[in-house]
Amino acid sequence: MTTRRNAIGDLLRRSAARYPGKTALIHGDLRQSYADLDLTVNRAANALAARGVRKGDRFALFSHNNHAFVVAYFALARLGAISVPINFMLGPDEVAYILRHSGATGMLVEDALLPVAAAAAGPEVAVRGVIGAAADGWEPFTAWAEHPDAAEPDVDLADDDPIQLMYTSGTESRPKGATLSSRGLVAQYVTCVVDGEMSRDDVEVHSLPLYHCAQLHCFLTPGIYLGATNVVLPGADPAAILAAVEAERATKLFCPPTVWIGLLRHPDFDRRDLSSLRKGYYGASIMPVEVLKEIATRLPDVRLFNFYGQTEMAPVATILGPDEQLTRPGSAGRPALNVETRVVDEDGRPVPPGVVGEIVHRSPHAMLGYWDDPDKTAEAFRGGWFHSGDLGVMDEDGYLSVVDRKKDMIKSGGENVASREVEEAIYQHPAVAEAAVFGVPDEKWIEAVTAAVVLRAGATLTAEELIAFLRERLAPFKTPKRVAFVDALPKNASGKVLKRRLREDF
Repeated sequence: MTTRRNAIGDLLRRSAARYPGKTALIHGDLRQSYADLDLTVNRAANALAARGVRKGDRFALFSHNNHAFVVAYFALARLGAISVPINFMLGPDEVAYILRHSGATGMLVEDALLPVAAAAAGPEVAVRGVIGAAADGWEPFTAWAEHPDAAEPDVDLADDDPIQLMYTSGTESRPKGATLSSRGLVAQYVTCVVDGEMSRDDVEVHSLPLYHCAQLHCFLTPGIYLGATNVVLPGADPAAILAAVEAERATKLFCPPTVWIGLLRHPDFDRRDLSSLRKGYYGASIMPVEVLKEIATRLPDVRLFNFYGQTEMAPVATILGPDEQLTRPGSAGRPALNVETRVVDEDGRPVPPGVVGEIVHRSPHAMLGYWDDPDKTAEAFRGGWFHSGDLGVMDEDGYLSVVDRKKDMIKSGGENVASREVEEAIYQHPAVAEAAVFGVPDEKWIEAVTAAVVLRAGATLTAEELIAFLRERLAPFKTPKRVAFVDALPKNASGKVLKRRLREDF
């Protein structure tokens, strides 16, 4: 074992040595100290090793948030095996693609997801575990967690070894496996800790999916690294989040804007004691300015941070701090501690402040590359910078504003329309709870600006009234040609609005 090692599994061991009796993880009725969590991880790692899991093997995790997911993630890291978290909303064909593409030889599955996993897993997935009720051919996870050998496995690990394949959402094409290393992830954790003002005294609620890099790599693992207390919820149910904040006196909470909006609109928001909250975080999309103002009013003691980035950056790239939320509304902030960010033209040359271009990054956070795809890796890293696919503009002070994803820019009547600008205007209407703007094919306009809108409870509004409201705030070519009122916006498990589905539906 090298004396200079700084792998993911080492982070938990160090926290267990510093704070053995401190509560590390809370999940339902289970409360586990750092010392006990460390031993459970060792037992699971040794159980996996006894079943043939070795360094470099790919092992899929297909589950909602729970204690077993966290244990398996760290156990695999201790063996140098490569964890492959899979979106629990995917169907059998999509899961099968990730299993085949990654070459997974093992899989841990939540019992509720067994029908999908069983249909997706081929014979090459030889090591099969289940969280919950046992099933034919799937060994209960409890057998791994109770393995008799609690000694740490002796595996020669290097900081630059691949440690995880984090698959992109694949909204436009087949998902790609971003290959992450311990060295890159630890650099990212340091950025989150320093620029995100994180502390070992934090008590944090983790409700967004751990298969996604935001919750896993911006919050849960940095929390373990620091020795904080981590409250793991199975999902982002607003009532459960608010109850957990009150019950555990949580100080720290991450939610994408859609979930923050859900919390603000929930009747329990004003009934629960949320006075312990001191730090809030959002990402996945820009927070509407009207929602920022509401959070500042209703949670005045919460310091709010915007984390912007991509899976390939593990994921943080830029951060907007608490003292800048209302002075620079809509900004994604400045490059974070271990990141360089530029806005470039089609040839990769930096553009002047105020000019729109593609956002690119250079950082030790960045992935090693796309798994088994050298061509896409070379394309993404052309010129020595990671090309995000996001369009943005940098101001004179180095603050970045994300204009849109390249694929979400609407081309209407020969003019470019940024969907986010139109959404910001819609959110100014007091009757609006949520909104998404997208383009649909149109004979006259090529693409027609279209809005799907969710109203606040009890509110009434017509399409004509909203369009008239927007005409006073937007240029005519930016004003939606059509407004549709819907009960809810389609979202993925990480809270991001699925505009691809809206474009298909409309």
